[in-house]
Amino acid sequence: MTGINYSKLRSLTARELITALIKDGFSPERQSDSHQQYLHPDKRRVTISFHHPGDTFTPRTLKSMIEKQAKWNEDDLKHLNLLK
Repeated sequence: MTGINYSKLRSLTARELITALIKDGFSPERQSDSHQQYLHPDKRRVTISFHHPGDTFTPRTLKSMIEKQAKWNEDDLKHLNLLK
């Protein structure tokens, strides 16, 4: 899952990331306090931790959610309008 040019990735808010997850087929599975889990029909799971919908993520956290959890590549990010 390498090859993503993170310099083109704009700062994402929790709301924007959740919108992209839903657009890609993820659906809310459960919530515990500030942690929300989204599940894809192919069993990929993404956990988002935030306190306000306008919260942004550190690059390290964002990279984990994009590459390790959602397993998105650069083409997926372009399709979801997440790249500048």
